[in-house]
Parts: sequence; structure tokens; C-alpha cells
Amino acid sequence: MINPLLLALTVTLQAPSQADAIAIIPKPVTLVRHPGAFTLRPRTVVMTTPDLKPLGQQLIAYLRPATGVDFTLVTGNQIPAAAGPNPSIILLAIDSLQGGHGPEGYSIDISSAEVAIQGATPAGVFYGIQTLRQLFPPDIFRRAPVGDVPWTIPCLSIVDYPRFGWRGMHLDVVRHFMPKEFVEKYIDLLSLYKFNRFHWHLTDDQGWRIEIKRYPRLTSVGGWRAQTLVGREPDDTAGAKYDSTRHGGFYTQDDIREVVAYAAARHITVIPEIEMPGHSQAAISAYPELGSTGQPVKVKEDWGVSPWILSPSDSTITFMENVLTEVMGLFPSKWIHTGGDEAVKDQWKTSPLAQARIKALGLKDEDALQGWFTAQIDAFLHAHGRTLVGWDEILDGGLSPNAVVMSWRGIDGGIAAAQAGHDAVMAPGAYTYFDHYQSGDRDTEPLAIGGFLPLDSVYAYDPVPRGLTPEQARHILGAQGQVWTEYLPDAKHVEYMAFPRLEALAEVLWMPQGVGNFQDFFGRLSNVDVHRLDALDVRYRSPALAVAPPQRGNRRGRR
Repeated sequence: MINPLLLALTVTLQAPSQADAIAIIPKPVTLVRHPGAFTLRPRTVVMTTPDLKPLGQQLIAYLRPATGVDFTLVTGNQIPAAAGPNPSIILLAIDSLQGGHGPEGYSIDISSAEVAIQGATPAGVFYGIQTLRQLFPPDIFRRAPVGDVPWTIPCLSIVDYPRFGWRGMHLDVVRHFMPKEFVEKYIDLLSLYKFNRFHWHLTDDQGWRIEIKRYPRLTSVGGWRAQTLVGREPDDTAGAKYDSTRHGGFYTQDDIREVVAYAAARHITVIPEIEMPGHSQAAISAYPELGSTGQPVKVKEDWGVSPWILSPSDSTITFMENVLTEVMGLFPSKWIHTGGDEAVKDQWKTSPLAQARIKALGLKDEDALQGWFTAQIDAFLHAHGRTLVGWDEILDGGLSPNAVVMSWRGIDGGIAAAQAGHDAVMAPGAYTYFDHYQSGDRDTEPLAIGGFLPLDSVYAYDPVPRGLTPEQARHILGAQGQVWTEYLPDAKHVEYMAFPRLEALAEVLWMPQGVGNFQDFFGRLSNVDVHRLDALDVRYRSPALAVAPPQRGNRRGRR
């Protein structure tokens, strides 16, 4: 049966016309057209204040490869004679009046002679630059000169600012390792659509991906698994098939510094995730004394939830604090994610040490013991000026005083956190898990973990749950999309699952509440934005195939 919504929205993909040129994603808060157009001339001047010089250089780096324009960068208000008479001018400036729209707000005013981008902060100016890039024809994203393209944009005025301060995307590099070069490409794409948080999932049962100099076996042993499950995980594990190929890899500390700096230049905060006390089989494979049994175990070779859990001993907590000390030295982020989800407690139930600790602390049960474990890490991070973020299971044993809750098992965790006066980031699987199928007909799609999340469902999501008071709603920092890679073996598959759903979420997080229009978004996406993705060498699911009736599939566990 043909989906009538899909029939109504299907657009023939073709090169965009001038009438389609204004196709900005996320859509600006206000945009007013004016008569005329601005054209890049062979010599165009980019004018900045000294403190915005790096952004001027970045803008030129964006525009020069495709246009071949010989830009001149000026840090001041004097146009050099070499620019010739009546040059095109692009002005980047800080304007404190923009602060009324928050630190990430900006304005653009375009006349036939000048483009003026102003923001309250460099971040606002940066987002104005991303909007400017999207005003040009999609070939502006090419990396070599493109002939016979008039680099012309319409005269207009924009005032723009985001709804949420936390606009995040996640990437799991554990289940399948992703090279540093792709991580940086991913960050580039996030910045184009004005995301400002990159949640980097670096450790789990299937691998440890970050170099810790004090504990080299975390990567030399924990960074590699002997083989990987082929196909879907069978109900009868005796029937599982494996590829007999060693898989792994890790990022050196120099790699990490490079990625963090790369993201910072694009006004993205990188938030590392170091899982504890569950999802720790790779760490225990490297250092068995960290576990609750003392027994050796191999790095996990399939998916699902592992029974291996860190011991709640003083020595294990000290070990993880030492790990986090090195992590904090690499990541300036205020937030450090410590997981906390899907921690199976069976080994604690049979561990004399865990049971003695429960008794000594007067705790109710093993969930309360996890709450105590998390509280130790929370206090350690807080003492170092950082904030712990955890999946919503950290609520189960009593929420740590300073923790931020990331609500993935629906929205209840975010509601509970906000009602308790804690900040929350919304990440419900039904709307933000981009490893879910994009079609109700799974036979037409690559193998995925399950679920069903079409493009229009992402666009329909509102991160602020109903029923919260205005004061409670202020604790909803925003939301983020998740890309888990159990069934995503390479970068192109990641791109296919993320796009175009990522763009729908970008608009949800940026635009004011209640003003989104899916048909308008779909037109901008289908008529213009896919051509940008083509120029950027991004593999994506066709928007014409991404819309489907709202349905929900079942899924066993997050991972």
C-alpha cells in the first residue's frame, strides 16, 4: 500500500534552481528577502577583527577550493588597493547586541556589495558562516574549482539563534572502529548543521579505543577482539557464526588531541564516554583484577549485554579514577560520560566483596551499590571541576548529587531528573536511535539492530516532555542522536544510517518550538541539500524513501 504522506512529499531530485536557492538546514528563525544579489568577484575581501582572524581564515578555506576566488583577508577596516575598485566584501564581527539571542545567536545582512555576519560570540559568527555556505549553490562544497557556476546569493537579512544549548550527535567507535579521518569528517558534517556536542563512545565490551599511558594493556589487549559475529545474533548462541578476522584499533593520545582541537575550531565540545561499571568486558580482559570474579575473559566478540562488571573495590575505583585523570587531561569538556547503563548485577550477587560492601554501607541492594559506585566517580569528577553524565540507569540506585541524566529508555528518565532539579539530555530510542531501520520493509535495507525510525518521526520529536513546569523544563538541556555500530561495519554505512535523519534532528534542536513544518523541511532537503551531501561525498538514504507511517518495532536492549 502506498503511503499517502510519501506520495504527497516525493520530489524528483534534480539540480536546484535559483528559486530553490534558500534551503538552509536548520531553518533560520527569521529570514527576509531583499531585491538584488551578492556575487563573489575574482577578488573578494574578508574583513575581521583580530580576534576573529581564525574564522576569517576558516571561511576562506571553505570557499576558495570550489570558487577559485583570490580572497584577501584584512584584520581591520582598511580595504587594500590590490582589491581593486568596488570589491565584494564579507565582514565578520562581534556585536554585543546579538547577546539578546544567546551566545550562539547571529545575524546576516546581505546587500549587493557586502555580506555582514555578526554574532555575540565567535560561536555565533561561526554559525553564520555555516548559513552563508548553504546560501551558495551546492557545488560550493567541492574541493576543486567548479566552472560556469555563478557564485551568487540573494540579498536578505537573517536573525537566528538555537532553541537548545545541547545539540548533540553520538558515535560508537567500539563495536566497529572508525578511523580518525572519518571522525573528523563526521565532526565537519555536524558543524555544518550547527550541532555543538560530539559524544564519543570510546570503551565497551567489544573494545577499548583510547590510549591510557598508565595502563597500556587497555589498548594492547582490550583494543582487539579475535573475531566478530557475522549477521544477526541468534537466539541459540551455538549457531552463531564468526568472521575469524581480528578487529580493533585505538586512538593515541596525540590522535585524541587532534580530534579535540579539530572539533573546538568548529565550536563542538567532544564528550568522551568511559563505561563503568557495566559494559567493561574489554577492560577486564586487559586487567582481570578489575572484575568481580578475578577470572580472565576475552574481549567480547558479539553483541548484546555482557555479564562482566567491574568490582566495587577501592582498587578498581582508584584504577578508574586514574583513567579519568588522563581522560580529563585530553578532553577540556565540562562533561565526562561514564555510561552506567545495562550493568548486569549477577556477579555482584555472588561476590563476597560486593556483598560485604553492601552490608558495610547499609545499602538496600545491588542497584544501590551501583549508585554508591557512581557517586564515588561523581565526587572525583566534581572535585576536578567536571560533571558526570550517565545513561538513565544511574537513577535506579539513587542519583548522584552533580550528575546529568541522559534519558535513552524513553523519556521517563529525563522527566525524573528534571523534577529532581537535575539537568537532562534527551536521547530516547524511539526518536534518536539512528541505528534503527529506516524502512518498515527490512528486506530492502541493510541489516540493522532492529526498531523502525523514519525521517518524519525524527522531525516530529519535541525534546521537552509534556507536564514539566517551566522551571523543570529549563533542566532539559537538549537532545542528541545516537549511532551505535554493531551492524555498521564502516564509515559509509554510518553515513547512510545518520543521513538524512541527522538533519531532521538538527532542525528540531535549533528552531523555536512549534514552528517546524515537515513538508517545507522535506522540500529543502530533497531539492537542494542532497546535492550538498553529494558534493561532500556523503552516502545517504534517499529522502523520498525515508518517510513512512509511524510504527514502532521492538528491540532487545540498547546495544
